[in-house]
Amino acid sequence: MRVQNIKRSSIWKIRLSTATMTLIPAAVGINYVAKAFAEGLKLPVWLGTLGTFLASMLAGPVAGAISGFINNVIYGLTLSPVSTVYAITSIGIGIAVGVLHAKGWFSSAKKVFVSAIIIAIVSAVISTPLNVIFWGGQTGIPWGDSIFAAMIANHIPVWISSFTDEFILDILDKVVVAYLAFFIYRQLPQRMIRFFRDDK
Repeated sequence: MRVQNIKRSSIWKIRLSTATMTLIPAAVGINYVAKAFAEGLKLPVWLGTLGTFLASMLAGPVAGAISGFINNVIYGLTLSPVSTVYAITSIGIGIAVGVLHAKGWFSSAKKVFVSAIIIAIVSAVISTPLNVIFWGGQTGIPWGDSIFAAMIANHIPVWISSFTDEFILDILDKVVVAYLAFFIYRQLPQRMIRFFRDDK
């Protein structure tokens, strides 16, 4: 029982070791480039949490949350001010990925799909109030916002319409990112993975 409690609590610990201090800016860079790439090509996904996923999987939820938060702030200050608003969403995503990974939900392709849905729900729940407060319920992705507009035209409440818009986009985005992170993680040397695991 004691061993189980120690294992459970260890995922929340973060040591500012050289490895972690190197991982966080690397994860921020991956997030930044991936999001800029998606926006530049006007893709129907954001891709801006790939680095957050990898940081959470390697070093735990705290490292992932920090990576996501920093990326949103930097991206907001340099390319898109809108991004800063969603820094809190990235914190939630980092925590969700880290916890799910620690519990074995990134151990197979089938489990990754379930994890992506859970993470999409977390993201949508946090983002929906922000969408409503700042953008009238829209997400900024044209095809998603067309769903929002259609629901509003049919007198469906703004909060439900906004959540539906966000959740549909989040499912697509998080499934793509989750599988990208899953395949990248599986290609990493076991020595690197053990290095971060032993550092917790």
